[in-house]
Formats: sequence, structure tokens, C-alpha cells
Amino acid sequence: MTSSVFDRIELALDDLRPYIASHRGTVEVVDFDEDDGTLLLRMGGTCHGCSAATVTLRQGIEVRLRQTVPEVRRVEAL
Repeated sequence: MTSSVFDRIELALDDLRPYIASHRGTVEVVDFDEDDGTLLLRMGGTCHGCSAATVTLRQGIEVRLRQTVPEVRRVEAL
């Protein structure tokens, strides 16, 4: 992963982290596959195992990342 893609992913996540932290959760980048555009994230804190984490992942994180980092086509969580 080039540093510019990684930097843009982190910047996009930085915009979302305060919201996630307000629910006592965390999100971190685990891996990015440049070939198929899959970003692998680890949801932690209260997000881990929370039923709403899937909604946050799909409707919040994935939507924002696909808008701001076009190389990201899909977001998956561990």
C-alpha cells in the first residue's frame, strides 16, 4: 500500500474516530489489498461484538472511505 493511500485512509478514519470513540469504540487499519480494493479493519472497544457495529461499518465507515479514497472498494472487519 502506498503511503498516500494509507494516509488518506487514516485521515478519513480520523474524521470518524470521535463518533466511534463517543460510543467507547475504536477502529484500526489491519490491511489493504490494492488489487481488489478491500480494506480490513479491526473494530475494538465496545464496537467489538456490538450489533450496531455492522451498521457503523457499512453505512458510516465504508461510505465515507469509498467517497474520499476511491481505491477502497470494500471494507471488512475482523
